[in-house]
Amino acid sequence: MRRGKKKQGDYGPQVNINEGIRATELRVLSDDGSSEIMNKRDAIKKAQSEGLDLIEISATAKPPIAKITDYGQYQYEQKKKRKEIKAKARESAVEVKSIQVKVGTGDADIRMKAARASEWLKQGDRVKIELFLRGRVKYLDKKFLHDRLHKVLPLLTEEYTIVEDIKQSPKGIMMLIEAKKKK
Repeated sequence: MRRGKKKQGDYGPQVNINEGIRATELRVLSDDGSSEIMNKRDAIKKAQSEGLDLIEISATAKPPIAKITDYGQYQYEQKKKRKEIKAKARESAVEVKSIQVKVGTGDADIRMKAARASEWLKQGDRVKIELFLRGRVKYLDKKFLHDRLHKVLPLLTEEYTIVEDIKQSPKGIMMLIEAKKKK
């Protein structure tokens, strides 16, 4: 039987258990799914008689909700849930990969970079195509620079949509594309 309040750490948010619960009246959930409103002392006695702990699940509810269960098992389940949520968030995240082209980049290199960008589009990633401008190249005709950046697009083997059209970036100009959504 544990006492008091557990601090936030590896096991997630702070949880009140047994004597650490402040409310005098609780809605107590049992493992079989039933619930009843009980006095805190009676709920703790019931948990002790079963050899389990009284864990506050929702302190903001009226009356607060508590559950009679093993605290170690509860921690394990909560940690497992958080791990699953993290994994799902990681899976759904779209990465932005980038290719960098310069004004003097040769056609063979541009084809190679376009092939790599096509692979990334096929994987579902977004691709940032950047035209790197340094020195006097920054002051060349805007139309020429835009055409140079657009030279990569016809070489892509995957269908794409332009997410962000050409705009200034810290290194020069860039555009962002992603794979076309299939219907």
